[in-house]
Parts: sequence; structure tokens; C-alpha cells
Amino acid sequence: MAKDPVCGMDVNEREAAAKSEHAGETYYFCSPGCKVEFERDPHKYLGEGHAHHPHH
Repeated sequence: MAKDPVCGMDVNEREAAAKSEHAGETYYFCSPGCKVEFERDPHKYLGEGHAHHPHH
């Protein structure tokens, strides 16, 4: 299992709604919206550990 860096949800890599590559790592997302948020500002999510947002 992977962890969605935006909302913190566990995501099955084979069933992820979206994925993105950043700095040689692949990140998996529970929804396309989380991928958009991540790509807008990846350092915001990678630097803070677990980011929790009220939209989930």
C-alpha cells in the first residue's frame, strides 16, 4: 500500500485513481483532485509528512 501524500489515505498502487512522479519517486493518489493539489505544490506535501485536509 502507498499513502496519498495529500490526504494521507492508504492507496493500493494497482487501483490508484491517479499517480505522479516527482524527484524520481512515484506517488499514488485516491483521487485526481489530490494529484492536482500535489502537482501544484509538491514540496508543501512532502515537507510536512502527513497533510490532512477537510475535503475527505
